[in-house]
Amino acid sequence: MNILNVIGRQDLLFKNDIAKNEAELSALVASSRFLVIGGAGTIGQAVTREIFKRNPRALHAVDISENNLVELVRDIRSTLGYIDGDFRTFALDCGSREFGALLAMEDGYDYVLNLSALKHVRSEKDPFTLMRMIEVNILNTISTLVQAKAGGAKKYFCVSTDKAANPVNMMGASKRIMEMFLMQESVNIPISTARFANVAFSDGSLLHGFNQRFAKQQPISAPNDVRRYFVVPQEAGELCLMSCLLGENRDIFFPKMSEALQLTKFSDIAVNYLNNLGYEPYHCGSEEEARDRAPELIAQKQWPVYFFSSDTTGEKSYEEFFTETETLDMDRFENLGIIKNKLEFDASQLDGFLKAIADIRAGDTWEKGPIVDLFNAMIPNFNHMETGRYLDGRM
Repeated sequence: MNILNVIGRQDLLFKNDIAKNEAELSALVASSRFLVIGGAGTIGQAVTREIFKRNPRALHAVDISENNLVELVRDIRSTLGYIDGDFRTFALDCGSREFGALLAMEDGYDYVLNLSALKHVRSEKDPFTLMRMIEVNILNTISTLVQAKAGGAKKYFCVSTDKAANPVNMMGASKRIMEMFLMQESVNIPISTARFANVAFSDGSLLHGFNQRFAKQQPISAPNDVRRYFVVPQEAGELCLMSCLLGENRDIFFPKMSEALQLTKFSDIAVNYLNNLGYEPYHCGSEEEARDRAPELIAQKQWPVYFFSSDTTGEKSYEEFFTETETLDMDRFENLGIIKNKLEFDASQLDGFLKAIADIRAGDTWEKGPIVDLFNAMIPNFNHMETGRYLDGRM
């Protein structure tokens, strides 16, 4: 299936920017050692491929998913083959003692790219998963930054999200707080990051769920009032690589809005998806009708779909990459914008956040309310949209 066609585009967004900067990108990669944390996720795999095909001196990928690391290697060997440099994968948690030992025993890395994240809005439904989100998105970022600096890295890249701009959910807010800690650490090591659109068909995404539902002959369900920007995995990899290698300290890269990059409804993509597979969407009035009629309709080359208005916690009706108070550079690249951050941070506020999280974690019982209150204190304009309903309550 042509993913670009499904999301309504013909060409890759960054092909001209990549072409204009290819000589510099290739030279930097070929002379450098890379560590990719979260290298087996959809974005991590895309970044790893972009580095691999430019023949780095060393490329090590770390991830907690052993199975996805295996697939990463199989995919690279089956398409790109081999390089002269040292390519290895490690099934490790970046917060573990084993990860620390790896960094201590290796020769060091020029560039450390952190693609690990808990990315789902649904992860805020309980205090336990929410605390895990804080650990992965914020605390592990701080610890790997310190380790990268100690190992002599030239640059640290960490992926953010479009949901960090004017966040309405805890996932986006966690990434915004992560960006605040990045600003603080930029005194010690050059840092850049990227906010970008939903990666089409990334693991666990709604579009990836379309593939799963199709394979299992099950109905497709999607909101008809939520609009998102979409990039394909290759574009995600290119965006991260350009931010890491070409970004200045404290830069945040993002895709420019253009005729090629438009807000698109999930329901419209579902229709395109089914049409590309030779099926006509059949609109059902309820989840029950869609489930009950699936065998009958699919046999007739129709696919049951249930489209609904979103009412779940933290779902923004549209996405944005920057706020009106952020300074932008829209001239350096054709299809990439850059948020230019000054060195501004409140050390006492950041220290207070870490202490508050440690106090909550030390408690015998955890509740979501104090964590939300802490986030509100960190981000004064945080407009948390709590409805009491979560995506786990949807088909």
